[in-house]
Amino acid sequence: MSHQRTPRPVLAVSALRPGLALGTGLLLAAGTLLPRTALALPPVPPAPEVAAAEEAPTEQAATEEAPAEAAIQRQIVLELGRRQISLKENGTVVGSWPVAIGDPSTPTPVGSFTVQNKVVNPQYQSTRSGKINATVGPQAPLGDRWIGFKQSGLNQYGIHGTPTAWAWTVTSRAAVSNGCVRMLTPHVRELFEKVEIGTPVIVKR
Repeated sequence: MSHQRTPRPVLAVSALRPGLALGTGLLLAAGTLLPRTALALPPVPPAPEVAAAEEAPTEQAATEEAPAEAAIQRQIVLELGRRQISLKENGTVVGSWPVAIGDPSTPTPVGSFTVQNKVVNPQYQSTRSGKINATVGPQAPLGDRWIGFKQSGLNQYGIHGTPTAWAWTVTSRAAVSNGCVRMLTPHVRELFEKVEIGTPVIVKR
């Protein structure tokens, strides 16, 4: 072809269970000086001394004494037993949302990870057939947000959105995916905006 198009990030996901499981996948992702005059001026009397105790602090001193603002430390915590994902800031939970997790035969991995990639409008690709689902947006198989946190071979585990037809799997906190974590669209968008590459992801039972 005469024109090249920039490919859209694609996620290769193992088996897609009709109506249920989407799981692991791989991201395929101034002034002028005046001269002195010779005019003699009467001497200026010295200014009266001010006692040190009455001296007001300078602006610079006040600035130096102000405490530095503490950096915000964020962390994603996924509790598989409660089917709940939370965002913590400096150890305090600032948001919690229901999720759907991996089926017992294809469980969501447990352990300490980090956010490896973030994708807006990811595409789904089967690792078995190689076929790519061209649908993008909130009704796509992976929704419109992807937060990847672990790679295993050709597959990657991630937190992603859920199309309306499968929203019930999240609201019922089901264990139906191939290992990925499903969230409702508004929830995953909020989480997506608050985390960065490298944000810790803790998955516990």
